[in-house]
Amino acid sequence: MKKKNLKIVLLIGFLILNIAINAQSTKNEQDEIVKAKEWISSLSLNDSAKENRLIQVVATHLTAVKDWHNSHPASTVPAGINPLDGKPLSELHRQIIADSAMPSKVHEDLMSGLRKDLNEQQVALVLDKYTIGKVAFTMKGYQAIVPEMTEAETAEIQKLLEKAREQAVDYKSMKEISAIFEIYKTQAEHYLNNNGRNWRQMYSDYTKKIKAEKETKKGKTP
Repeated sequence: MKKKNLKIVLLIGFLILNIAINAQSTKNEQDEIVKAKEWISSLSLNDSAKENRLIQVVATHLTAVKDWHNSHPASTVPAGINPLDGKPLSELHRQIIADSAMPSKVHEDLMSGLRKDLNEQQVALVLDKYTIGKVAFTMKGYQAIVPEMTEAETAEIQKLLEKAREQAVDYKSMKEISAIFEIYKTQAEHYLNNNGRNWRQMYSDYTKKIKAEKETKKGKTP
């Protein structure tokens, strides 16, 4: 009798756990749909069929990224060193490694789904939503730091930042997204150094200029 009661308790517990998991999964999907609707509606396509397809594409991708991230924590990557500098891998590094193992089809489905109904400018606007406009924000920073930036320099750095943006959409947290952008920012700075610029000097000059402007403004404050 006791064994039978124990089996019933275990069964009830399993059913409750299963219901809770399914409810959380449904909530996650609903959250991603709300986000996808907001992003796609900002394009003002005025085509409900197209909008519905795109919402499904974006929501499916957001859900896949979240599910992979949640099921592949940093702890799944063994502690070790970064072979580029010999320093221990940080938890962020380990999380990026774990998330980067997500099947490439998830990204491919997003990009092909977007391009099926959008032109490249519209695709870029959607990717900007994922990365909270980091391409324009970062470019503005380069234009402020690099004196008289040439068209060639602007085009090359823009291309690198757009690569960063497309890669970054497959990562869950803003810390990871920022880390992906740092990879391409380093490439941009190497490009500038290899083409007659001195990034370290330009950055130093810029920070001194900003500091001096703050001091001047502070001195004028009554």
